[in-house]
Amino acid sequence: MLRAIGMVDESVEKMWKDYLKSAGVSSATYTAWQFGRTPEVADELAALVIEGRKRATTGLAFEYELEGEPLPKKGDLSIVLGGDGRARCIIRTTSVRIMPFGDVPEEFAWKEGEDDRSLRSWREVHERVFTLDCESIGRKFGPDMQVVCEEFEVVFQ
Repeated sequence: MLRAIGMVDESVEKMWKDYLKSAGVSSATYTAWQFGRTPEVADELAALVIEGRKRATTGLAFEYELEGEPLPKKGDLSIVLGGDGRARCIIRTTSVRIMPFGDVPEEFAWKEGEDDRSLRSWREVHERVFTLDCESIGRKFGPDMQVVCEEFEVVFQ
């Protein structure tokens, strides 16, 4: 999961201003990021969020530290971007749990909303992605590796 975007599309600032106005809030903080590693995956996953199927995401815990990003926390607001960098919706983090990859429960895989929503499928896809992430920095992926399991709700689109 890509958490930070260098160049921000004007749609991000517009969506944020519209959200603040609709929420009756004068200021708040947010991050803007996209799911996945490619524009196509970012579009696919953003669409699942908007349709209500995807309500969770998972990342390797050590990646947050490597990227200098704080761990997500309950109440965080994020603008989800599509593959073109344009704002798609705003989500609020509702829960964050850190646990070994091998302990992620079936209910969480279902909330991620991808593929057939099974734990088997979730593990196959995430193990493949996390193995590549680990190999790129000389680490070895294993079922005891800590993952950040974040649940969220859409608050604006």
